[in-house]
Parts: sequence; C-alpha cells; structure tokens
Amino acid sequence: METFKWGNKTTIAEFILSGFGNLPALRTPLFLLFLFVYIMTVAGNLTIVLLIATDRHLQTPMYFFLGNLSCLETSYSSTILPRMLASVFSRDNVVTFNGCLIQLYCFGYLATVECYLLAVMAYDRYLAICKPLHYGTFMNVKTTIRLAAGAWISPVIVLAVVIQLLSGLHFCGPNEIDHFFCDLSPVIQLSCTDIEWTTLTIFIISSIDTFPPFLLTLTSYIFIIITIVKIPSTKGRQKAFSTCSSHLTIVTIFYGTLIMVYVLPKTDTQGELNKIFSVFYTVLTPLANPIIYSLRNKEVKESLKTAIGKINTFTRNYYNL
Repeated sequence: METFKWGNKTTIAEFILSGFGNLPALRTPLFLLFLFVYIMTVAGNLTIVLLIATDRHLQTPMYFFLGNLSCLETSYSSTILPRMLASVFSRDNVVTFNGCLIQLYCFGYLATVECYLLAVMAYDRYLAICKPLHYGTFMNVKTTIRLAAGAWISPVIVLAVVIQLLSGLHFCGPNEIDHFFCDLSPVIQLSCTDIEWTTLTIFIISSIDTFPPFLLTLTSYIFIIITIVKIPSTKGRQKAFSTCSSHLTIVTIFYGTLIMVYVLPKTDTQGELNKIFSVFYTVLTPLANPIIYSLRNKEVKESLKTAIGKINTFTRNYYNL
C-alpha cells in the first residue's frame, strides 16, 4: 500500500476499489455486459443530440432540455464505466487519492446537474400542460437558455466546498473502498480522522443543493397530475400524459434508486444491495434515457425514421455512382 507522510501522520496515497471482486467467475460476462451498455449509452444519447440539432421539428424547449440531458448522460456514464471496465478487464483496482477525488467530484457534479435538469424539464411540462396559453411567453428562447445554463452552473460552488472538506480528511488506515467507484459515503468511512462534523456539513450543503430541484420536480408533477385528472375526455388525458410520461419514468428511476442508496437507513446487509442500486442510477439510467424517449416519443421516432431514410438514400446514391 503506497503511503506518504503528512505531518506526523502516514497518509495513504491510493485506494483499492473492491468492485465486484467477490464474483470472479462473472468477470468476463460483466465486462461484456458493461461494455455493451456503455457503447449503447453513448451511441443512443449522441443520436438523440444529433436528431435534436438537425431536425427543426425537435428544436423546441422540451427537446432542447432533452438534448442537454443526453449530453449529461453521456458524460455521466463516461465518468463511471470506462474505469469500471478497466478494473474488470485488467483486475487493476487501484486508484490514486487525487484520481478518486476527481471521479467523486465529477460524479457528484453531474448527478446534481441531473437533479436540476430534471426539475427544469418538469417545470417545462408543467407550463405546457397546466398553462398552455402562456407557455410561449414563459418558455421563450432566453428563458430556456438561462434555465439550462443555471442547471449546469449551480452545483459548481457547492461541490467545490464538499471536495475541499474531503481534501482536509486524513486517510491512514484501510484503503479498500467497498464499491465499484469513488462514492462519497464509502470514501469518508475510510478516514482516520473524526468525520462527524464533516459528514454533517456535507449533508447540509448537499441537501441545500439537491432538495430544491427535487421539491420543484415533485410539485410540478403534483400539479400536472391534478390538471390531467380534470381533463374530461379520455383521449385528452392520454395525450396530456404522453407528453410527460417519458420524463416521469426517468425521474422515477433516478430518484427512486438515489433514495434507496442515500436516504434509507444503513444496515449490515445493505452494502451489496447499494452496489446493485448504484448500478441503476450510474449505468442503467443513462442507457434508459435514449431508449425510453425513442420508444415512447412519437416525434423522436419519426425524426429517427427520417434520418435513417436519408442515410439509406445517401448510401444507395453513393454506391450507384
């Protein structure tokens, strides 16, 4: 174990990610599975971005936010999966102290941005369904850009404070992180200094940064559901619900697994379950985004069919030259 001197204390310079080390027989299947998921995640989300950028029918506030979410999911997945794949393939589970902090910061930043983006998208759907006559006025181009920029910028300062607090901790004991990436709780638990106040401070700061977007998302959908229930015709209710069902599915998966991992009381048997739940919001949610929006969104499906048709036409013309 590599260490270095910090004053009168010996501080470790690297961590070992236990990952899925207790399943050696599943290394190859896990590697192939996660590689397939990563390729499909990047390809799917980039396809969504390209469709929105090139199809004028998709250049609306809702799809602008969806494009931002797809960019986020690509970055989010790339923060976790490449390192996990390298670990499974080469069995090299060692990560430097600074590398661990960088991954933790990127993961925390992108997860918080997702909270804000989901809240902005929920607010957009609230305006479209509950205030349709004023939607164009409230959700104009400037407002749309400002909301998206705010979602990306808001978490920076708070997470910088969190990382500063983590940087002040000393790690001199065991260096094995019982996880497949550098998550906040498993890292802090390895500190050999008193973490009570640090944990409390991080909890308060993180709550200030994540609770408001969650509350906005929840409130928006309460009003959306109330409005949809009041629609007299069944067809009208179905049409209104279809405009937000894809987003609601993503919100449910994302917040549901986050609550299971970070909010529910910790037990002795929950460690392995937390790994499984973590796979949902770090690996499967980015993959689910393009799949759900492709399968459940008529406009995206039509745009995809049009794009594929243009590619086929171009290919045939190219080979007929």
